[in-house]
Amino acid sequence: MTNYREILRLSSLGLNNTQIAQSCACSRTTVIQTLRLARDKGLSHPLPEEMSDKQLAEILFPSAPEPRGYKMPDYEYIHREMQKSGVTLNLLWMEYCETCQANGEIPYQLTQFKKYYRDYTAKTNATMHLNHKSGEILQVDWAGDTASVIDTDTGEIIPAYVFVATLPYSGYAYVEAFFSMNQECWTAAHVNAYKYFGGVTRILQCDNLKTGVITHGRSEVTLNKSYNDLAEHYGTAILPCRVRSPKDKAMVEGTVGVVSNFILAALRNRRFLSLTELNKAIQERLYEFNHKPFQKKDGSRALAFEEERPFLLPLPSRPFELATWKIATVAPNYHISVDKMNYSVPYEYIKQKVDVRITRSTIEVFFDGNRICSHRRLYGRANQYSTIEEHMPPSHQQYVQWNGDRFRKWAEKIGTNTQTVISAILGGYKVEQQGYKACMGLLKLADKYTPERLENACRKALPFTPRPSLKNIQAILSSGQDKVDENTPASSESSAKYGFTRGAEYYGGKK
Repeated sequence: MTNYREILRLSSLGLNNTQIAQSCACSRTTVIQTLRLARDKGLSHPLPEEMSDKQLAEILFPSAPEPRGYKMPDYEYIHREMQKSGVTLNLLWMEYCETCQANGEIPYQLTQFKKYYRDYTAKTNATMHLNHKSGEILQVDWAGDTASVIDTDTGEIIPAYVFVATLPYSGYAYVEAFFSMNQECWTAAHVNAYKYFGGVTRILQCDNLKTGVITHGRSEVTLNKSYNDLAEHYGTAILPCRVRSPKDKAMVEGTVGVVSNFILAALRNRRFLSLTELNKAIQERLYEFNHKPFQKKDGSRALAFEEERPFLLPLPSRPFELATWKIATVAPNYHISVDKMNYSVPYEYIKQKVDVRITRSTIEVFFDGNRICSHRRLYGRANQYSTIEEHMPPSHQQYVQWNGDRFRKWAEKIGTNTQTVISAILGGYKVEQQGYKACMGLLKLADKYTPERLENACRKALPFTPRPSLKNIQAILSSGQDKVDENTPASSESSAKYGFTRGAEYYGGKK
């Protein structure tokens, strides 16, 4: 409260307004206003001894008379509503005004409405849960203390890291131990916590761990991709705590301490031979922790949670599946490689770098933040291909209606040698479809040169290479080498131009 008596005393000593304001810890405006009102009221230093500071303040700044006909809000109801997510005093004031208008009553203005609410909470000590609304926030962290498991083979003591999740409104907690604090364990802990609570909060508050937050600057927060995916899957928003601001998650910090004392300290002398055994003991103590009565108020965390449960968002139809990310370059065959498996990408992205999201069941490809395709993940034999027709260039798509068997059957009608060449061409590509154009071009040579000449050309080529190309066969046909009898010596000109058409005599055959 401003010391108006001291302002008048210092003024009588000749101090200026700035000096008085500094001494009385108030603004110059307050000093000027006080001196003006005192002058108008005929007050000066020294004041009558019987005049108290409260009386002086009332003389200088008399309270406005209470207006008649104003409707006092039901602040007990307002306080209950304030505990619900999304409800604000401004919203409740507008609803209060509408009710007053309907009943022909006069409402208080917003400023008075809020003042009376502050007075209500101060008088009734009704501050419980004011900072935390039902189902609004879930706070998560790793406990500072660790548990331990004994390796049955070596006798080694293995540390176990304890994850703690707390609902600030009710104080209801979830606790689980893991052998690591890596991304996989961090994700599994959240999935299990949401399952335990049976719902999701609107906000997820975490510390600045690398499994959650990559960077936390003044102007920008960069979240871990996998962690952000988890939040999107559950429909919650990640709100990292400010750096070096433990009060941002005071509830979970407090719960971590209580958990360490009530659960971990109680289990310190017990020997656990597996993580499953340790977590079973933790769950038993956790049940006691959530159900034991509060010390300073009625009820328990479990009872408070029953009030909070209806305000949680529903769980998605399936649990979140952990995803990892990698950067891949689209190869000229419009495929990317992931764990020795190949997945097609629209051919327009050839040579581009793309982001790949990998789960146990799917492969998703992103470019500039936009998903461009997805595949069911391949398992088993290495170097398998998953190719989507729409990803192929138009020149490749025209052969999609064909398959290897159809080309082989077509070639079989021409001759066995043609069939062998077709099979060699198809087997020479990582993706069989990439050989369809060459197969089509080869078989169309039968229309130009007759099936018999094509068969002879294939027969001529096979002894010299196990995988004759379309160009090899075209060269033989255009030069007429398919017509040359095997027993006739090849001309020097032909031998110089087509080395693989040398006769049997050159290779030590019949003379």
